[in-house]
Amino acid sequence: MQWIPYGPGGGDARSFAQDPSDHNHVYLGTAVGTVYESRDGGMKWARLAQIENRDDLALDNIAVDRSDPKHLVVGAWVLGQTDGGVYISHDGGRAFTTNAAMKGHSVRALTVAPSDPKILVAGALDGIYRSEDGGETWNRISPVENKEIHEVESIAIDPTDPKTIYAGTWHLPWKTVDGGANWTPMTKGIIDDSDVFSIIVDPTNAQNVYLSACSGIYRSTDKGANFTKVKGIPSTARRTRVLMEDPKQPNVVFAGTTEGIWRTVDSGQTFARNGDPAWIVNDIAVDPSDSNHVLLATDRHGILLSNDGGKSFTQSNDGFSARQVTAMLTDETHPQRLYVGVLNDKTAGGVFVSDDGGQHWKQKSEGLKGADVLSLSQTSNGTVLAGTAHGLYRMEGEVWKPSGMVSPLQPEPVPDRQVKRGKRMITIKARQPRPKPAVETTARVDSMSVSGSSVFATLPDGVIVSQDDGRHWNHIRTAAGMPLRSVAATGDRVLAGGGDKLLFSVDKGVTFRTIPLPSGLAETWATVVDDSGRCWIGGRGGLFYSEDDGATWKIHKNLYLTSVSGLYFDRTGGRVLVTPGNADTKVYAVNTGAMTVTKWDAGWFVKQVRPVGDRLAGATTYEGVVLQPKAANGDTTVAEKQ
Repeated sequence: MQWIPYGPGGGDARSFAQDPSDHNHVYLGTAVGTVYESRDGGMKWARLAQIENRDDLALDNIAVDRSDPKHLVVGAWVLGQTDGGVYISHDGGRAFTTNAAMKGHSVRALTVAPSDPKILVAGALDGIYRSEDGGETWNRISPVENKEIHEVESIAIDPTDPKTIYAGTWHLPWKTVDGGANWTPMTKGIIDDSDVFSIIVDPTNAQNVYLSACSGIYRSTDKGANFTKVKGIPSTARRTRVLMEDPKQPNVVFAGTTEGIWRTVDSGQTFARNGDPAWIVNDIAVDPSDSNHVLLATDRHGILLSNDGGKSFTQSNDGFSARQVTAMLTDETHPQRLYVGVLNDKTAGGVFVSDDGGQHWKQKSEGLKGADVLSLSQTSNGTVLAGTAHGLYRMEGEVWKPSGMVSPLQPEPVPDRQVKRGKRMITIKARQPRPKPAVETTARVDSMSVSGSSVFATLPDGVIVSQDDGRHWNHIRTAAGMPLRSVAATGDRVLAGGGDKLLFSVDKGVTFRTIPLPSGLAETWATVVDDSGRCWIGGRGGLFYSEDDGATWKIHKNLYLTSVSGLYFDRTGGRVLVTPGNADTKVYAVNTGAMTVTKWDAGWFVKQVRPVGDRLAGATTYEGVVLQPKAANGDTTVAEKQ
């Protein structure tokens, strides 16, 4: 049984498409190659498919065939690469096939002709393509020799004439009235060198054309022959990523920008902003049967829903998570309480807490100032600590407070001198160097581990330790100067690693010594010390363990891996939890007594796992937390022993 996704809800949502046969059926494209659907107008979401099993595809365009709503065509591109393509589904988005003709093309725009559902036009980095058979075959309709019609970001087709096509590039907009045989630039009234992000044509009056560019929003009343800049939105650094006209009220137009959602009710004469200016809006969907029902696809905040025509919005992410979880913590005194930290979500991210094993979440990020959370730990008295990309924090009540007062390495003491004066030896006291004061660290903290009253953390320049629940920290001299990314402590033993460095302590971190990496391990990503005194390390090259404090290393005979992304010692369960670092959906557990191996197939690419109650929770690559399901009798899903 595939593990069940449970959030936290939100993250990056890219595009919508509505089923023409059911206004409550909405498709959603993401930035990580997944397609979702909602059957209730965006209240709840369900994951449909991962296209090509890839997590790098940005799905900015989904087209639904009006003559066959189960026929979907998706355009995709890849950040930083000239890659992507067109993908087709004939079963409502549950499975997709790659279109061979468009494979490798970075498709930034895709639309269907309103007058003919078989005609589609795609805009890519290398030009414009047209299909007349529902996306099965494609022909390039932009001239190969044209040095301007490329980097196509937006496409629109005349509602009555499929040969009239508008295309927006990273420079200026273009138009053809003969299906692409000839193209003319639309420049009158538009500031030169304007990236054109969105173009829409009024479905009730094709004379009216809107486009958005980096220089503002423009409106034409003569099919693009002349444009006038809309004055309603103040001129700032914002970009209008998408325009959407209300299908029942053509005078109502929404502008989704990098500074929130704007709305006009007078055909662009005036605009007013609704909601939070921090919203970055990627797409807008207006219910064709109910103008009050509006959806926004945003960066970081996920899906926003309005039931009052776009005047106010609330989050609607039930079932949708595009979170990159990088830290997990199970509360020592409340086994059903799970903390997770996320990346790249700024004030919409930070730390999320679930009190019911991951089924429901609350954001608890006040005081983190939008910092990326890389590690989480809990001290012996229950205090929760967060290691971020910009230092250490300590949860006090409901607020995070900076907790990274680190004492730097102090100068070595200067010895006193013995001097002979006549027959006597006298001692000359040495002048000792002035102690360096503690300073608040802003360095990244990739890992933390607790053993007894000691909390260990890694910095780019070594290991630090706290004995007062994370209020103050001290550098450990014998672990200084090394960029470490993982630390693990159990009892007296502490193991820290990063890159090709590995440090080990047998005296609770008072002193460390360098030990060699096992042959075959190129880079250390994770470390663990279990309750039997074994040291475990994983990374690029596999999984190894030592029973003699790092003198020799072994590979488990029933667990050979080429890469390991995460290790965790589950004290209660007496097992080491292992997640592979490559594209593997397996999760492993090694019993530290019998050294037997158990494995589960999570059905997701999981980076790390933690016990939560009587089951496991896993952090996926980009889609939040998944929970191990329970069978009908209440047991966790059956594992396979090796």
